[in-house]
Amino acid sequence: QVQLVESGGALVQSGGSLRLSCVASGTLVSTNFVAWYRQRPEKEREWVATVVSGGATGYADSVKGRFAVSRDNEKNTVFLQMNSLKPEDTAVYYCHSVVKGAKYWGQGTQVTVSS
Repeated sequence: QVQLVESGGALVQSGGSLRLSCVASGTLVSTNFVAWYRQRPEKEREWVATVVSGGATGYADSVKGRFAVSRDNEKNTVFLQMNSLKPEDTAVYYCHSVVKGAKYWGQGTQVTVSS
């Protein structure tokens, strides 16, 4: 059974930083892509960043240059380093992967950025 568990969300001031973690079980982050999504209040869930099995990364324009996705294969964990946070980054952040055609989501972690 694949599980994704996020942590690291918090209340932070504008301009601050946070690092989110997504611990995977039942799959290897080194062999599957892992993506970060977020859902802002009253908005649709949107893609934020992805790291693929080969290590390449991609980012939404809204976070490019401020967020960085990385992984620790030994800990089977993917991280989202978020810098220069803005109030509009306030959202529930989810990690997501597809394993053997099945979609998996974590439970989400709340990030709140105060102005």
